[in-house]
Amino acid sequence: MLKNAFALGLAAALLAGSAFASGGEKPKKDVGQYVDISPVALPIVANGALVNYVFISVRIMLSPQANVVKLREKEPYFRDALVRAGHRSPFTKADDYNVIDAVRMKATLLREAQQIAGARDIVGINIMNQAPKRQMARPGPVAGRNSPEIRP
Repeated sequence: MLKNAFALGLAAALLAGSAFASGGEKPKKDVGQYVDISPVALPIVANGALVNYVFISVRIMLSPQANVVKLREKEPYFRDALVRAGHRSPFTKADDYNVIDAVRMKATLLREAQQIAGARDIVGINIMNQAPKRQMARPGPVAGRNSPEIRP
């Protein structure tokens, strides 16, 4: 009788423990379909001088009906468009040389990605990470020729 009570108590404890463990976890949010762009370095230019680089990781969010396999093959084209846009008109923030202007970069890459893949397949751009080559102080009100410059 004691063995049966012990076995019954053990079974109840195991069931309660597994129910508690499953109830305590939050379900993982599905991020949907996406294409990750390999990390790239974008220049930070102030007063015509290269002052820093910011390395960024970007995720292009796709619509549910998009062909993920086909669009992941286009990753080099997305990356090339981002690098060309970042060098043509750098995404420099006037008040911080350690990060890029995320709003401008997202708008530009969204427009470029929709041209590459089609407007119905691309729904958004997420910046996953930003890391400056070097940490810089906030820019002063007037930056002259003596401003810090990255040299090879």
